[in-house]
Amino acid sequence: MPFLLSFVFPTPQLELAGGGLLILMLLRWLHTTAGILWVGLLYYFNLVSTPFLKELDTPTRTIVVPKLMPRALWWFRWSSFVTVLAGIAYWMHIVATDVRYAVAAGLPVSGGRISASFFIIWTIAFALEMGILMSPAEVLKRGPVLGILVALIVFAAAYLFVGMNQHGWETNRSLAIGVGGGLGWFMMMNVWGIIWRMHKKMIRWTEAAARGEALPLEFAKVARLAYLTSRVNFWLSFPMLFFMGAASHYSLFAG
Repeated sequence: MPFLLSFVFPTPQLELAGGGLLILMLLRWLHTTAGILWVGLLYYFNLVSTPFLKELDTPTRTIVVPKLMPRALWWFRWSSFVTVLAGIAYWMHIVATDVRYAVAAGLPVSGGRISASFFIIWTIAFALEMGILMSPAEVLKRGPVLGILVALIVFAAAYLFVGMNQHGWETNRSLAIGVGGGLGWFMMMNVWGIIWRMHKKMIRWTEAAARGEALPLEFAKVARLAYLTSRVNFWLSFPMLFFMGAASHYSLFAG
């Protein structure tokens, strides 16, 4: 999620016409608004909704879940998509700015490398995490074990991304947002690839339970998987936000 807080990211110094500046501002506004909604709902699910639903008895839960969760998850998943899409579009503009300055300075530049490495590395990181969560080995899904494994995966992804893009022209903003935005991409994949898929099953089964059908034995496993993935996103939101702020306010990398 490359740009959650619009004040963190000043507009690159490009010779843009008024229309170009307006488009950039709209991207930043859209990204910020959608990001607040996405992360706000993430915190709501982890800090309020999940503990509350656990306290409900089964008859009450069969009434609440089908009415609450489809609406909340609609906003949750689509706000994640809009946040990441708008953020990547703006990040591409920052990378293009770095490339323009590098070319003007006579440096050999390949702007496609940083973009390609972003998508490949962070998508592979998600695939590794998903493999762990879908594994039949339950030991891998114990809280501390899963936390350590995910931490190692995202640290390796961040290290590899930064290491592959140290050619002297990449600025701190491009690299810091490449890491923070990579975490956002990773989190969005979790939303669409795991959390939403699991919740669709849970909502369907809960609706069936309201009609008198028994919950399948798989329900507890699916609920646990959705919970763990949401918890991963909750904890990753903190370093993600740190790297967003570091893009312009704390020099971590080149530039």
